[in-house]
Amino acid sequence: MRHEVIVSFGPGEEVGIALDGLEAMSYEEARTWLDQQFLLNECEPMRGSGKVLAVDKILSVANAVGLVAFQNEEWAQQYARAVSAALSKGQVRVDLVALTAR
Repeated sequence: MRHEVIVSFGPGEEVGIALDGLEAMSYEEARTWLDQQFLLNECEPMRGSGKVLAVDKILSVANAVGLVAFQNEEWAQQYARAVSAALSKGQVRVDLVALTAR
């Protein structure tokens, strides 16, 4: 099974990041990395309650940095490693139009 994270910004705007051969991140490392990126990119909570779930951070960070950031291979790999670890899945599709990460 191939391990990868696919980020879809809309029709024809997808980025696939292969995880094969990359060192896995622990859940805590992933959480810390996503927290830092959420703050660094000035993301806002998606829920009225102010509660921010891991999936909210995954979606918010990708949306905030946009397609251009994923052209930086090192950053894209860090994002993919964090997403995979945070969701405990080898294959993840992040869909920014549908607001899902599964």
